[in-house]
Amino acid sequence: MPRIGMEADRRKALIDATVETIHARGFGDATMAEIARRAGVSGGLAHHYFGSKAGLLNATMRALLTDLSRETRERMARAAGPRERISAMIAASFAPTQFQPALISAWLAFYLQARTEPETRRLLRVYHRRLVSNLAHAFAALLEGERPRQAAEGTAAMIDGLWLQHIFADGPPQPRSAMRRVEDYVERQLAG
Repeated sequence: MPRIGMEADRRKALIDATVETIHARGFGDATMAEIARRAGVSGGLAHHYFGSKAGLLNATMRALLTDLSRETRERMARAAGPRERISAMIAASFAPTQFQPALISAWLAFYLQARTEPETRRLLRVYHRRLVSNLAHAFAALLEGERPRQAAEGTAAMIDGLWLQHIFADGPPQPRSAMRRVEDYVERQLAG
């Protein structure tokens, strides 16, 4: 008889192995068998839980989005006022638990897969809408007219762009530098 909680542990192991495999080989070259081997489970079990490689990628994305959401909520709970909430969202996006090479590789795979996979596209749209909405809400207390939405969209683009830009960077991610660049953009929006 399987132990209680074993399925959750195996799913988590497969999701972690997906991130590792994407980082090591790229999503296109990753196979369900290799991901399952890294997770220490059978390929059949990976197919049973997720159905396909795209299904596993989407489950991985949901897990990463849940982690990012938790990080963001925790930081925003400590923020005093709208300007600090904006900074909390920026800091969450570049937190050490988020802005790391393997996760950056996984996010790039998500963006690429979203071009052809409807569920991946839907998940990315949900992420993007939530980010822009949260930023726009904070900016609305600081700017007028259409400017809150424009500032929010620009800030979200800066965050996503710096994540994707790291693919071409030499060396480890530089979260402080990335946060500083986004914060500079925010300050320009508030001053303009």
